[in-house]
Amino acid sequence: MKCPFCSHLESKVTDSRAGTSGDVIRRRRECEGCARRFTTYERVEEVLPLVVKKDGRRETFDRQKVLGGLKRACDKRAVPIERLEIIVDAIERELIDSGEKEISAEHVAERVMHHLREVDPVAYVRFASVYRQFKDIDELRSEIDLLARKDAPAS
Repeated sequence: MKCPFCSHLESKVTDSRAGTSGDVIRRRRECEGCARRFTTYERVEEVLPLVVKKDGRRETFDRQKVLGGLKRACDKRAVPIERLEIIVDAIERELIDSGEKEISAEHVAERVMHHLREVDPVAYVRFASVYRQFKDIDELRSEIDLLARKDAPAS
């Protein structure tokens, strides 16, 4: 494993622990070149479907890209990063379980919005406003009204 500090190629594992969900192993390593410590994560490589973008390009699913979008939507909101990682894990699991070879970017975004709606309505509106590219304030207001109706208690 290449050291992120000095780029030395040899390191030794000082500690290994399973992640909370059991699908990741966290390893503490010490560089044999500079003696600095760093952490790596090991996970099983699962076959994820390709994401088909609006313009027809195909990309491999990138959990960091989804996590980045969630972080931006939840900026300055009281949503812990662990919760965002749980959302990305759930979306990744849904995609793997679907068995599809290709999935539209729209479907991935809809899954993100579904999970965000349950976690934080403001973050949901932020994400939806970027993804759906609202043309004007009326489109945004319609989305907020729809969200308010879904969250309103039944009479």
